[in-house]
Amino acid sequence: MKQIWKPGNLLNPAPAVMVSCATETERPNIITVAWAGTVCSEPPMLSVSVMKKRFSHHLIAESGEFVVNLVSASLAKACDLCGVKSGRDIDKFEAAHLTAAPAPGMAAAPLIAESPVSLCCQVERVLELGSHDMFIGRIVQVAVEDSLLDGSGKLDLRKADLIAYSHGEYLRLGEKVGRFGFSVKKNK
Repeated sequence: MKQIWKPGNLLNPAPAVMVSCATETERPNIITVAWAGTVCSEPPMLSVSVMKKRFSHHLIAESGEFVVNLVSASLAKACDLCGVKSGRDIDKFEAAHLTAAPAPGMAAAPLIAESPVSLCCQVERVLELGSHDMFIGRIVQVAVEDSLLDGSGKLDLRKADLIAYSHGEYLRLGEKVGRFGFSVKKNK
């Protein structure tokens, strides 16, 4: 038996990401976003949804760019701080002890040097949805930490120790339970 609840955002878990942004005249900022997702593979695109009243909203809208930085377990505290404090009041890079580094393909938005993977995006479209605007970004470059590559250059994201956000909690990603296509793979 299931209870019926009013509509709500219970799609969980969600990726915990830190989105870095800036304009050419304003200092860089970081906003923690759990409402992020892949929207297209060719061309590669993703989305982030940001409340209109957030400080980062106008930085992304004005610059037309942002960087989605994946979050490892070692960055969980910084990720949380960047989600509960406003960039209007503090320099989040300084407060979270993070390093703003030049991001390939970006004019103003930096990447977070401590993040294992950074996806550099140019805004393709903005969808006004109500409390949030969804910024759809075309991924123009990806910066990947060398330590995540195996001897043949293949990416192993398990080495990144990534976290997810689920109903108010940050959780490490767990053990592998399958692989794409395993449900139809023929036994040898």
